[in-house]
Amino acid sequence: MAVKKQFNSFEEMIAGSDIPLLIDFYAPWCGPCQMMAKILDQVGAQMREQVQIVKLNTDNYPEIATQYQIHALPTLVLFKNGQPINRIEGVVQAEQLVQHLQTLI
Repeated sequence: MAVKKQFNSFEEMIAGSDIPLLIDFYAPWCGPCQMMAKILDQVGAQMREQVQIVKLNTDNYPEIATQYQIHALPTLVLFKNGQPINRIEGVVQAEQLVQHLQTLI
């Protein structure tokens, strides 16, 4: 399940996480993002101990989207030890995403 977090600093949030964070850069008006939300719920339930999924609305945080060069929605960026280590653009099926994440974590 994706988590809605309040944060003072995005950098503090990603650096302070004990487990890798998968940030879902999305927008509420984006159809593929809505499809991805259900997929991320499945992935989050399956990988609860290994990765935390956090949704970030690019309409509310355009400066963060620009900083991480988010040009397509949805874009998933995996952060480990505070650093982006992988990105996926577009909709990915749950099985494929789980397999991909397991190779990176």
